[in-house]
Amino acid sequence: MTYIPDYLKTYPNMNTSSPLHISLNRLYHGFRPHRHDFLEFSYVVDGRGSESINDAHHQMLPGTFTFVLPYQVHELFTEPGSTLVLYNCNFSMDLLMEPGQEEGLMDLIAQNTLPSSIQLDGPDNERMRLLIEDMYHEYKGQEPWRRTMLQVRLKEILACFDRSRRKSAPTASVAAPANKTSASVWPIIQHIHRHYQDDLALSDLASMFSLSVSRISEVIKHTTGQTFVHFLHDLRLRHACSLLVSTDMSVAEIALEVGYGSYKTFSRIFRETKGVVPKDYRKMKLTQEKLN
Repeated sequence: MTYIPDYLKTYPNMNTSSPLHISLNRLYHGFRPHRHDFLEFSYVVDGRGSESINDAHHQMLPGTFTFVLPYQVHELFTEPGSTLVLYNCNFSMDLLMEPGQEEGLMDLIAQNTLPSSIQLDGPDNERMRLLIEDMYHEYKGQEPWRRTMLQVRLKEILACFDRSRRKSAPTASVAAPANKTSASVWPIIQHIHRHYQDDLALSDLASMFSLSVSRISEVIKHTTGQTFVHFLHDLRLRHACSLLVSTDMSVAEIALEVGYGSYKTFSRIFRETKGVVPKDYRKMKLTQEKLN
């Protein structure tokens, strides 16, 4: 019997204009195997354990920083007699996409031959600890410019991580295994994330990335666990949910904004996926916000 890891498809604040959530967690017995289509970093404060990412293992000690890519299967283990205390931050790939730029922090995702984790110590660890603590307190507060500050901190944290792992890469003991498929898939995934609001077709992607339609379909399914069509719908509906909650745009306007040329098609797919029509979803979420 083949074991299928959990596919986590949501986190607090995901369907908002600021899709980022950071928490401080205590793991007494690790965390089950799972994957998700959003990004995650973790930073160990106390305790001992280990983590498996796509079958590559690394220790988790105070100062361990780990960056998990979308769709990677990972599992956490707590050492017997210990409690693993760590920050976890979940965030959307969109937060790394700079308007008008094709490169930048999105390169972090493409650099899958570099280590996914790094053991920080000395001044580098102190700096990272202070950055993450500041981000956590900012997240918990309601100060002006909160959203901007969180995004600035996120980018600074990831930039510091990438600098540290590049310095240690030649002697790093744990690095993600490189292969042709994994090296070529992220530009495809990144392109879909950038252009899901457009009229995307598998044939266009196949031509752009010099692959057959069947091959590019296989690569997307292998990486995301979804067909191209379901992957595209997920991205569009996630954006739609955010707009329904955070704007006064009409449902018809939102349908066009997220990439559906037909209001009826958008409403049908939304209802089939979310269980309610867009207008009722908006009412439900706004009522929940008022109650909270």
